Amino acid sequence: MQIIQKVRCPNCGSEAERHYIDDSALTRTQCAVCDYLMVSCTRTGKVIEAYAPGIPAKR
Repeated sequence: MQIIQKVRCPNCGSEAERHYIDDSALTRTQCAVCDYLMVSCTRTGKVIEAYAPGIPAKR
């Protein structure tokens, strides 16, 4: 079973979705407005994959 939660996008503030993926300890947060994506592990808190257009990379 997959749980979907409505959240605010950390990139643009629009309504986004957080998917809790069953049996894998992963969450996927995605925004259709700005194309934000972050996949993270719920056990360790580590980011597996992230894409956030409009946010400059740290130097």
